Amino acid sequence: METRSAQSRLTKTEGLGINTRENPMKRVFERLFGASPQRKSAGGSPMVQLHTASRGMFSEMSGAGLVGAGFHRNAIVYRAVRLIAESAASVPMTLRANGREVKQHALESLLARPNPRESGAELMEAVYGHLLLSGNAYLEVVGDRPTEIYALRPDRVTPVLGPDGWVRGYDYAVGGRVSHKSVTEDGVSPILHLKLFDPLDDTLGFAPLHAARMALEMHEAATRWNKALLDNSARPSGALVYAAADHLPDDQFERLKAELEGAFSGQANAGKPLLLEGGLDWKPLSLSPKDMDFLEAKAGAAREIALAFGVPPLLLGMPGDNTYSNYVEANRAFWRSTILPLVRRTSASLVQWLQPSFDEALELEPDLDRIEALSSERDGLWKRVSAAGFLSDDEKRAALGYGTKAKPE
Repeated sequence: METRSAQSRLTKTEGLGINTRENPMKRVFERLFGASPQRKSAGGSPMVQLHTASRGMFSEMSGAGLVGAGFHRNAIVYRAVRLIAESAASVPMTLRANGREVKQHALESLLARPNPRESGAELMEAVYGHLLLSGNAYLEVVGDRPTEIYALRPDRVTPVLGPDGWVRGYDYAVGGRVSHKSVTEDGVSPILHLKLFDPLDDTLGFAPLHAARMALEMHEAATRWNKALLDNSARPSGALVYAAADHLPDDQFERLKAELEGAFSGQANAGKPLLLEGGLDWKPLSLSPKDMDFLEAKAGAAREIALAFGVPPLLLGMPGDNTYSNYVEANRAFWRSTILPLVRRTSASLVQWLQPSFDEALELEPDLDRIEALSSERDGLWKRVSAAGFLSDDEKRAALGYGTKAKPE
């Protein structure tokens, strides 16, 4: 009976997790709160209230949520995607028909003005952006002989598999309606599906943004930590220690917490003195962003995000050897290792998709001579090839990426 009676007198302070026993206590915060507190005893143990900044959680782990959290809220992801997409979309292209460079071709006109709503650069920028953020990009052609091309949002497209596991069509859902596009028996599809390699998925691609997900979480956590620190007077969290024998009652504890959050936290209340009485003492905690290495962790996470997208950190303005020569080398490496491979594989897939609509054998390749970032190494190549007297003119043209010279009729 003694044990049961003692248990019935136990109450639990909300939000604190401390058991208290009902017993009278002195008035503690009459002047601060303007009310007489209830009286409880605590069996002689001191009360400690931890007052910490709220911690933002990164919950968008996949799909559209991850794209929103990365591209829409993270400056590193946004700048990396824009840098790659805009650079790749601006690459001048050379069209060859049956091995010879041609101008004013129907395909060239189609790619320059793919539809009435956007230019060729805008269309390709959207394609590259979708590839980087979701690992997949979809293009739809209109007409038997292509007259218009549109980019489709990957989150609205669902590949439909046949009994043999290969894609037999695509469902496009928008506005509550679903339209189906079928692949013909000859393998001709009105939808071009571009994807980045994923060894565990035969149908969909794997995006650099997904590979950088852990780094994105770290960068998000460090940013929110710094933001919360500024919102709380740019000071680390502390502990409000009540060393008296009695514990605060529930209502006084809640009112004290509300008073602290409303009157003493935030930038507008920075430096406001905290008046304490009745055995209360403020003990600042030693934990700080420097102790937790948040700045270093944030910089490391940013570099890892840039690495996943293939962008040298120097081009994103991150700390490093910011000399002119290093920037030129980083920019050249960026074009060689990231932009050109992406443009070549995309243009090859695009031509292969549209080839059945044309009679000539078509090739679409980047015009390296017109890329300013590669001008220095192209100059060196021109000099070396020009000085090679053992090569014929046609061999020199082939070495420089040109077709054979047209013979007079």
